[in-house]
Amino acid sequence: MSSFRIEKDSLGKMQISEDALYGAQTARAVDNFPISGIPLPQPMLRALGLIKKHAAQTNQSLGLISAETAEAIIQAAVEVVEGKLDDQFPVDIFQTGSGTSSNMNANEVIANRATRILGQPLGSKAIHPNDQVNLGQSSNDVFPSAIHIACAEQLHQQLLPALEQLLQQFAEKSEDFKNILKIGRTHLQDATPIKFGQVFSGYARQIELAHERLTMNSRGLYELPLGGTAVGTGINTHPQFASRTIAAIANETGLPFREASNHFEAQGAKDALIATSSSLKDCSISLFKIANDIRFLGSGPRCGIGELVIPAVQPGSSIMPGKINPVMAESLMQVCAQVIGNDATVSLCGLSGNFELNVMMPVMAYNILQSIELLSHGIKAFDEKCLAGLQADEQRCGDLLERSLALVTALVPEIGYDRAADLAKQAHKTGRTLRDLALEDGVAAAILDKLLDPASMTEPKS
Repeated sequence: MSSFRIEKDSLGKMQISEDALYGAQTARAVDNFPISGIPLPQPMLRALGLIKKHAAQTNQSLGLISAETAEAIIQAAVEVVEGKLDDQFPVDIFQTGSGTSSNMNANEVIANRATRILGQPLGSKAIHPNDQVNLGQSSNDVFPSAIHIACAEQLHQQLLPALEQLLQQFAEKSEDFKNILKIGRTHLQDATPIKFGQVFSGYARQIELAHERLTMNSRGLYELPLGGTAVGTGINTHPQFASRTIAAIANETGLPFREASNHFEAQGAKDALIATSSSLKDCSISLFKIANDIRFLGSGPRCGIGELVIPAVQPGSSIMPGKINPVMAESLMQVCAQVIGNDATVSLCGLSGNFELNVMMPVMAYNILQSIELLSHGIKAFDEKCLAGLQADEQRCGDLLERSLALVTALVPEIGYDRAADLAKQAHKTGRTLRDLALEDGVAAAILDKLLDPASMTEPKS
């Protein structure tokens, strides 16, 4: 049988596993929130560890805690940052909306680990979770600061580099396909000719703009609420605590974090997270459009459009031998659907900034971090297993282009819209070519040679 120890919080005693580093408030939260079994994401634990580490350094430099206490807290906090104590964070994401349970989870784990470092027994509070680890802080400014740090780090380490690689790949495909002519399509119907390189240049620009919007709209993450404590007034914190601590966090992460210019906005609203999530949604919409185009352009191989040849990465059917499906595009599209749904959740959470505090922060953190992770992995997989090996079927592109009636558009300046429309109807009805009908209608062969050249239709006329 497992052995236990008893710890107390302001509500009374709690029984805790003897070896657990967390304390009574964490144990109480585990009992209160047996909801999803999903703990706080690891990037959030890292961010909480960073805050506690640099808070201890600041408090020691301000003479508020001893060097011995600070060193023990810092060592324990570094272990949290490095992921060595992840199993000590069992609190469900569907918890108190301020994240107090998770902040106290971090305080208790770090306090008990620091206590053990000092050679004292767990639960003895030789290092106190509130008075020392949480000194100068409140869950109400620590938890939203941790969300900002976690999201900013994940964006810069994962998603933005993935988008940059995808942009390069699309640019390379645009160059590879620059001389391949194909039929354009609008309203799912044949339109005027286009170069495949032009199509892929459009995709490249979509990704470039998505990167720009995400970079711009996530800048609000650099403002940290730390220093506002309970309601933004900074009660019970040293005037220099926030600026010193945030400067140290910025130095370690290499990101330009700074103290919020208005702590009441920073704690009462979560608009920076809303803007970031919205840009993740926008990015997903662009990616969905591109992936969907690619799977339709690769449909077939014989009875669909078939202008693209999609790499075969796995058998496509349990019953139809030889079938290959656009699975990487489908995977990315499902990622995009999830991210769009996550944004709806984040938006609803953002509405709950009641008075001086938002009270739906843990689920906001979970959804935004999941969106960043899913997009990062989804983009990399699509890039490596689909886009890198994507080929254009030049023969198929040419065959479809030759059969298209949309080429008649080029005759409009010569014979007028109505006459050109009649030729197109006749060609469709009789199965004859536009050239033959136009010759019969009196258009000179030399003019037809010039006007019906598909390449000339892909650029504006001088």
